[in-house]
Amino acid sequence: MASSAKRRQLDPAVEESRGSGTEEESGDSSEESEPEIHQEVQVDFEAHAISDNDHNGIKRLLQQLFLKASINIIELANIIIQQNHVGSVIRQAEILDGSNEEDDEDDIFGFITAINLTERKGMEPVEQIKELVLSQCETHHQGTAEQLDKILNDNSKPVSFLISERFINVPPQISLPLHKQLQTELMDARKTNKSCGKSHYYLMISKTCMEAGKKKVPQQKGKVKEELRFINAEEEFFYEQSVITYSYSVQEESDSSLSGRWSFDDVPMKPLRTVMLIPADRINAIMNKLEEYLTI
Repeated sequence: MASSAKRRQLDPAVEESRGSGTEEESGDSSEESEPEIHQEVQVDFEAHAISDNDHNGIKRLLQQLFLKASINIIELANIIIQQNHVGSVIRQAEILDGSNEEDDEDDIFGFITAINLTERKGMEPVEQIKELVLSQCETHHQGTAEQLDKILNDNSKPVSFLISERFINVPPQISLPLHKQLQTELMDARKTNKSCGKSHYYLMISKTCMEAGKKKVPQQKGKVKEELRFINAEEEFFYEQSVITYSYSVQEESDSSLSGRWSFDDVPMKPLRTVMLIPADRINAIMNKLEEYLTI
C-alpha cells in the first residue's frame, strides 16, 4: 500500500551541476564528441515518504551501488518500500505550470533508509549483503574478517544497513536534511519499540575511487584524503568514525552506463566500494560534522 506523502522542501536553490561532475558518462568513443557544456541549473528538491511508485527508481539506484554483485535488487527494493515509515526519496519540487504528468511520478533523484539486518536475518537480500561484505573482507582485510563476522551475527547488538544513494550531480548539501530526517524517524521507531530503530552499529557500502595507478587500496585512515575519493562526499565523515573499514575494486563490474568512466581533474580513477562499520553512538558526532560543513 502506498504511503501518504511527507513533503518537505530541502535547501532551496540547490545546484545541480552539469558537465562539471566527477563522472564522465560512458558512450560511443568513435563518434565525434560534442562541445562540453558547463552550466548550473537551479533545482529545488523535496523529500517524500517512500511509496510503491518508487520501486523502479530505488531499484535503479541500488543497481549503481551493487553493480554486478549477487544481490536480489528487486526483493531489496521491496523491503525498503514495505518499511516506508523510515526513509525518504528525493524528487524535484513541483512546478505549478499545469504540465506535470503521471509518467514522471516514479522519477527520483535519490533515497535514504536504514534496514535492520539483524531483525531481517534469513531474508535473501540481507544474507547476500552480509555474504558480500564478509567475502570481500576475507579477501582484502583478513585481519578483521572474523571480527566483522562476529558482529554481523551477534543478535544482542543489532546492525542496520544504512543506504544513501543519489545520482552523481545531486550535490552533497542535500544529504544533511535527509540524514536529519532519517535519524528523527529512527528515534521515533525506538520510542514505539519498533526493531528497525534499534541499532548498535551501522553498516555502509560507499562508492569511492582512487587513482588508477595505485596498486593497493589504502587501509590507514590517515591516508583517506589523499588517496580515497568519496563519490558522496559527506560519507568521508562516516569513514572517519568507523571501527572497521576496507575497500575493494569494482573495475571489472563497471562497464555499464550506470557506472561511467570516473576521473578527477582528468586523472583516471579506479572505481571502488568502501565498507564501513560505524557504532551508533558516533552518529551524533557525524551529524555535527555534516551540519558544520554542509549547511548552505
